[in-house]
Amino acid sequence: MQNTTTTFEGGCTCRQLRYRLTSAPLIVHCCHCRWCQRETGASFALNAMIEADRVQRLTSGEVETVLTPSASGKGQKIVRCAHCRIAVWSHYAGSGDAVCFVRVGTLDEPDRLPPDIHIYTQSKQPWVQLPPGAWAVPEYYRASEVWPAESLARREALIRRLRPPL
Repeated sequence: MQNTTTTFEGGCTCRQLRYRLTSAPLIVHCCHCRWCQRETGASFALNAMIEADRVQRLTSGEVETVLTPSASGKGQKIVRCAHCRIAVWSHYAGSGDAVCFVRVGTLDEPDRLPPDIHIYTQSKQPWVQLPPGAWAVPEYYRASEVWPAESLARREALIRRLRPPL
């Protein structure tokens, strides 16, 4: 995991939409579930989870949000460039609009964010070989058992901000 002063820039294919991550992500998932395989047309999805307020839009490119079904039944919002339609990040029902699941492949330097963990490996394509020693789980996991302490602290701060006052 990178330190929190690291920034990352990315964008869509037509370059009308550009963004910057103002810190390292909370965690990077390589998801091998069948839903991600179907939605991406690939063998897995590589997503960097980060607080939405740490994703800055750098250009005036317009986005469109597409609501799609999800395995949970709660749906997913996929944010795309309105011009070239490339998906740049998603919002899942569990964290709402507060967390972006940024498509690592849309970063200018995607190799800087390798996966921290491979999830839903029970449905991984059999010909995909995980690197020796890679952290992998058959389904999902508890953040408290996987995330670094710094990411857990950021998550707790986000939850406190979102919790309505009593």
